[in-house]
Amino acid sequence: MTQKLLLGLDVSTTGAKALLIDSTGQVVSSASTALSLSTPRPLWSEQNPTDWWAGMVNSIQQALAQAGASGEDVAAIGLTGQMHGLVMLDEQGDVLRPAILWNDQRTAAQCDTIRARLGKQRLIQITGNDALTGFTAPKILWVQENEPDIYARCRHILLPKDYIRFRLTGEYATDRAGGAGTILFDLKTRTWSPEVLQALDIPAEWLPPTHEGPQITGVVSAAAAAVTGLKAGTPVVGGGGDQAAGAVGVGAVESGIVALTLGTSGVVFATTESALIEPEGRLHAFCHAVPGRWHFMGVMLSAAGSLQWYRDTLAPQTSFDDLVGEAASVPAGSEGLFFLPYLTGERTPHPDPLARGAWVGLTVRHTRAHLTRAVLEGVAFGIKDSFTLIQQAGLGSINQVRISGGGAKSPLWRQIMADVVGAELVTVNTTEGAAFGAALLAGVGGGVFSSVPEACEATIQITGRTAPSGNVERYAAVYPRYRALYPALKDEFKAIAAIEGGA
Repeated sequence: MTQKLLLGLDVSTTGAKALLIDSTGQVVSSASTALSLSTPRPLWSEQNPTDWWAGMVNSIQQALAQAGASGEDVAAIGLTGQMHGLVMLDEQGDVLRPAILWNDQRTAAQCDTIRARLGKQRLIQITGNDALTGFTAPKILWVQENEPDIYARCRHILLPKDYIRFRLTGEYATDRAGGAGTILFDLKTRTWSPEVLQALDIPAEWLPPTHEGPQITGVVSAAAAAVTGLKAGTPVVGGGGDQAAGAVGVGAVESGIVALTLGTSGVVFATTESALIEPEGRLHAFCHAVPGRWHFMGVMLSAAGSLQWYRDTLAPQTSFDDLVGEAASVPAGSEGLFFLPYLTGERTPHPDPLARGAWVGLTVRHTRAHLTRAVLEGVAFGIKDSFTLIQQAGLGSINQVRISGGGAKSPLWRQIMADVVGAELVTVNTTEGAAFGAALLAGVGGGVFSSVPEACEATIQITGRTAPSGNVERYAAVYPRYRALYPALKDEFKAIAAIEGGA
């Protein structure tokens, strides 16, 4: 094989993926090895880091074999994966306990401790974020308090993808996008915060050096080469957490271009030129995988998941196309019917696990088509909440929204989203997500591209456009009514949860 390839490695919650692309962005091969999740107690979510490595070795071997390539053909390697997970290693680099994952919920008390020690506003000013159970810092405190023997033996703290880096290169390192997601970072200086570490009594020497996404962090070791088929000495770059790498993978690397993922959950990712924060911490504010850039992120828990629930529960024999097709006949605003998409609680802009889903405004004239359109519109309004917060926090104009995910396949939903958000929506040719972005970052570090924007321009093409239509003013008029519903129902949601808890 004459052309050099770029390898993106993605250790997600469900699989270890290896993706090979060429310098034009064409996918040469892709392989994934399934990973299992452990929930040994209620609210716990764990995985064994050695399983990640075994899965990644298998996927790398498969991807090389599918491509008819050898390690000699790989110019550079990029890493991405699930954010916020806690990997603890001893002096020899051996795993001390199963990794505590991003979706683990055991650390509510430790989040309170972090706020008490630093003050919530000071914490947000330094890290860009409030203390949430998903982040890494409260997990470290949980081990500190509940497993003192393990804590005493700890010498290294890594994120999930950084354990793969360690096994590949023997180096302890992390990227700045992932590091910011620990809430141990100073967002403005793009590295570990001495003030936060001191307040939480976490030794600074346990944390790895930080690097920009395309920066070379080490090279494949002889030992890793022997088991993976890669070539010893192949450079491995910093990479990025899954959302930052995914944004690179769709070309959302410039201010004004927003990535919208309409999957089971909904993620709004907006690149910023400086370290902006949302004053109340209602948006995540992290470093980007692009050097010298940051990003806001809003997360909606039930986006396309709301439509999935609706169809499975109320119309299981109807295809999604037929169900959504009916909704096209209903006027914008669903004739006064609103849907609150808080089926699994909410995160942005309402960090409320007790929030509930609801239809509000039902009358006898409403049909199934109205119910369906209200679901589509309710999700769009919920996504707009994140856009509203992002713009209020200082982003400025939104020039283009790059939409991906299962929900993006629906032309009607794309049109509703464009009208509600008031911006052009585009689809792109890349569908491999974070692994593709990691491969592009590798291309920059390996000298194939001169910068991340150049890498995106060379490999990512727009495949479709949805411009706002004449319904923009109609949705602008009804959106405030949607916004008023959560505050009106918040106390009732809490009361309902209390009744359930006492039943």
